[in-house]
Amino acid sequence: MSLDKVLAQIDADLDASLERLKELLRVPSISTDPAYRDDCARAADWLVNDLQSLGLAAEARPTPGHPMVVGKGGDGARHLLFYGHYDVQPVDPLELWHRDPFDPAVEETADGKVIRGRGAADDKGQLMTFVEACRAWIAVHGELPVKVTMFFEGEEESGSPSLVPFLEENADELSRPDIALICDTGLFDPETPAVTTQLRGLLGEELTITGPAMDLHSGSYGGAARNPIRVLSRIIASLHDDDGRITVPGFYDGVPEISDELRAQWAGLGFDADGFLGAVGLSEPAGEKGRSALEMIWARPTCEVNGISGGYTGDGFKTVLPSKATAKISFRLVGEQDPHAIRKSFRAMVEAMLPPDCSAEWHDHGASPASVMSTDDLAFEKARQALSDEWPRPAAFTGAGGSIPIAGYFKTILGLDSMLIGFGRDDDLIHSPNEKYHLSSFHRGIRSWARIIDALKD
Repeated sequence: MSLDKVLAQIDADLDASLERLKELLRVPSISTDPAYRDDCARAADWLVNDLQSLGLAAEARPTPGHPMVVGKGGDGARHLLFYGHYDVQPVDPLELWHRDPFDPAVEETADGKVIRGRGAADDKGQLMTFVEACRAWIAVHGELPVKVTMFFEGEEESGSPSLVPFLEENADELSRPDIALICDTGLFDPETPAVTTQLRGLLGEELTITGPAMDLHSGSYGGAARNPIRVLSRIIASLHDDDGRITVPGFYDGVPEISDELRAQWAGLGFDADGFLGAVGLSEPAGEKGRSALEMIWARPTCEVNGISGGYTGDGFKTVLPSKATAKISFRLVGEQDPHAIRKSFRAMVEAMLPPDCSAEWHDHGASPASVMSTDDLAFEKARQALSDEWPRPAAFTGAGGSIPIAGYFKTILGLDSMLIGFGRDDDLIHSPNEKYHLSSFHRGIRSWARIIDALKD
């Protein structure tokens, strides 16, 4: 089957592809707001109809929340599971938008043409790059050269409450593919595509230290009474040593070193660490000594204090010695780190540091492990080469500092590794007013998936 004809079809059909994307963008599928429940169902039905127009078997499957869309078609040695989500974030504050967020349009900017509208980059535009690539293959050759299962979620922006039960109930069906493709990530830079192969996990802890039974006058009790803020500050200060390493016992169990090959790939990306930090008013990396900025963001674990409260924090001054002090602390995890073991060790460490007359109260805020994809499957290298053929600069296997739970669920529930390939840019303003998706991201994204389908068909 000729790839060149498919790419030519994509180029010739681009205007029609944009019109189809605009149709989907006009549906205000805001999943978190019950007022838009019917619109979420309408977006699911739109996708079902579009997939059926390609000759695929597709249906919207009910959940306690918003529907899941499942579509199937194609034939070949490889079976691919493609994931995207059709729900979007709320648009508030509406007054900051330059146009109606659900009246999408192509606009000319200083950086080229963009598609403006809520969901353009997150994730309807990304989702449609794969659909349009399949459309072109079918238009040219009459069928897809691989088996494809498309799985579109409608609750990603509202915590995915129906996702795990749906995956568990349909595991036999959805685990048949060889590998999962997720299009909800971005480019490394406007000319460099990426295959994200590792995602950090996340452990959240909220700690409250209680000392005296009530707030006290610092003139009457200061010095004699235990101050929970001092106790909490000492605990926080002890979490890192002078080299930036985290001191929780056993914390680094399961933390791997990246390979020399991967380190060389990352070095070749030309990441500007000074510019990265300078853009937010900083000048020096503050993490582990001897680690590059990219390594710290993508491949090293962290411990960060996300919030502290205690005592009087209003206007003016109040000489109070507080009864309680609270901190919210998060750990980003990598490799095989066990979030539950780290939680147990962290709490034991804190309890051991408590002085007399102080107690600790805990509230957990989730615990998910890292997702690390094995690139031993030749599909990963084939996809990387296919991306490199489309974009100005070679693609790289990258990491991501944040967490994308769906990749972990595909691994733990379905037993599938995932390739996370997306075409968003850092300035796409996802979740913000005036969200956009660069036209080159949409166009090259479609062509990229066509190339990947071709590369994976054997």
